[in-house]
Amino acid sequence: MNMLITIFLLPLIFSICAAFCYKFYEGAGYKKSDAFIPYYNLYILSKIIRWNKWWCYVLLLFPYINTFMAFLMFIELAKCYNRFSFGEILAAGFFPYVYFPILSKKEVIYHDPKTTVRPPKGWVRDWLDAILWAVFAALIIRTFLFEMYTIPSSSMEGTLMTGDYLLVSKVGYGPRFPNTPLSFPFVHHTMPWSKTMKSYIEWPKVGYWRLPGFSSIKRNDPIVFNFPAGDTVSEAFQSNVTYYQLVRRYGRERVNNERQNFGRIITRPVDKRENYVKRLIAMPGDTLQIIDGIVYINGEMGYQPPKMQSTYYVKINGNGINPKVLERFEIYDGSRINASEYYLHMNATTAEEFGKQPFVLEVKKMIAPAGTEVSQEIFPNDTLHFKWNVDNFGPIVIPKEGVTVNISPENIALYERCITAYEHNTLTINDNKIFINGIETNEYTFGMDYYWMMGDNRHNSQDSRFWGYVPVDHIVGKPLFVWFSKDSTYGKIRWNRFFKFPK
Repeated sequence: MNMLITIFLLPLIFSICAAFCYKFYEGAGYKKSDAFIPYYNLYILSKIIRWNKWWCYVLLLFPYINTFMAFLMFIELAKCYNRFSFGEILAAGFFPYVYFPILSKKEVIYHDPKTTVRPPKGWVRDWLDAILWAVFAALIIRTFLFEMYTIPSSSMEGTLMTGDYLLVSKVGYGPRFPNTPLSFPFVHHTMPWSKTMKSYIEWPKVGYWRLPGFSSIKRNDPIVFNFPAGDTVSEAFQSNVTYYQLVRRYGRERVNNERQNFGRIITRPVDKRENYVKRLIAMPGDTLQIIDGIVYINGEMGYQPPKMQSTYYVKINGNGINPKVLERFEIYDGSRINASEYYLHMNATTAEEFGKQPFVLEVKKMIAPAGTEVSQEIFPNDTLHFKWNVDNFGPIVIPKEGVTVNISPENIALYERCITAYEHNTLTINDNKIFINGIETNEYTFGMDYYWMMGDNRHNSQDSRFWGYVPVDHIVGKPLFVWFSKDSTYGKIRWNRFFKFPK
C-alpha cells in the first residue's frame, strides 16, 4: 500500500506544477480546465510537446525516473513557446510553478515541435545538453542496472580482496527503487568535502519496491547489501564502529552528547547506508548453528567456501617473516604478537603448506570454545540469555515473511530490531510483559524476509554474528566480476584478478 501511494504521489506533485501552466494549455489549443485535472493534465502535456509514445506514460509512474521525465517535459513545454535560453530552460525544469506564471504575463505563441525549425545551438549548449543526457543515462544505469563498488576491507579475503573493484548487477535480483529519489548525482550519502552534509532530501520518501529480477536470491551467493546497523552512525566513527556498539561501550547519553569525541549523530535511510558485500549463509526460515567454526544449516554442514580463511597462531624460529614470503603464500591479513609469534588469516590449504616451511615451528587454528569469549558485541547482544561467540553460535532461526514466532523477555533480543527498526513498530516491556504498538502480545508475525550474511574471512569479518539479520529491502545486488584490482599495501595492479568471478 505504501508503494502504491508513492507511485501516485510524485505524479500528483507534477500535476500540481502542470496546473500553473494552464495558459499554455489554452495556447496549444486545449481547454484551460485540462490543466487542473490531476494526472490527466500530464497526459495532455505529453500531447502538447508531442511525446505520444506509450512508454512516456509508463515512466511517469516510476519513482526517481518520473522526476527526470517531468523535468524534461516542462523544458519541452518552454521550448514550444520559443524559450531556448539556458537560464529559461533551467527555470522551466526546476521551478515550473514559478517560471510559467511569470511567462504567462507575456505574449507568447505556441509552436508545434513537429513542424517548427528550432534555432541552432551554440557549441556550449551542445555540450551542456550532451552532459545532461549523459548524466541522466548514467543515473538510470547506476540506479537500476549496474553499479561499481570497491572492496574496502579484508572480510571476504580469499574470494574478494581489499582493493578489488566490482561490477554489481542490480537486475539479477530485481532493481530496487531508491528510498530517497531526490539526491545529488553520483554521491552516496554525504556531499563531497563534508562529513555531515547529506547528499539527499528525505522528502519525498519512497517505500520498498523491487522490480522482478532474472534470478532468485540463493544461499551461498556473494551479495551486496546496505549495512543494516548503518541506520544511525556517529560523525567521528561512521560505520567503522556502529552507533550501537558505541552505546554498549560508553552509554547512550555520553555518545549522544559528547560532540568532541563522537561528533554529531546521523541517521540514514536504507539506500543511503554503507554498501557491504558478504556471503549469504542462511535463507529465511533456515535454522543456523555454528559449532567450532563450522556452519550448519538445518542440521547439515553448510557450504565451505574453498578459500575460506580463519585465524591461525603461527610460531617461527626466527625474528620476523619476510613480507615476500607472505605475499608468495597470498597471506595479506594478520597481526604480529612479538618477534616470533603471529596471528595470520589464511585458508586450510595455505596453513598446511605454510606449516611445512623450515622456519615454522607451529601452526594452530584458533577456535573459541563454546561458552568462552562471550561478549555483548555478539548478536543478539544479550549475554544473560545468549552465551555465544563467533565460533560457537546458535541455534537460531532466520525470520521469514508470514511466519509467527513466540516472543518473551528472554528471547526478545533476537527479534527486537526486526520488529522496531526494520518493520517500524513500537515495542515496550513493562512488568515482564511485551507490548507491540501498545497491545500486549506473546507472538509476532514477520512482515518481510531476512537473511544471514557472513564473510569468508571468518575471524576478521563484521557480519551477521555481530549485528544480526539483513532484511530483504536492504539487498542491493549480485557481484558479477572484478573489473580492476590494486594491492593497497604494495601499490601493485593485480592483473591476475581482472575478470575474476566471485564464487
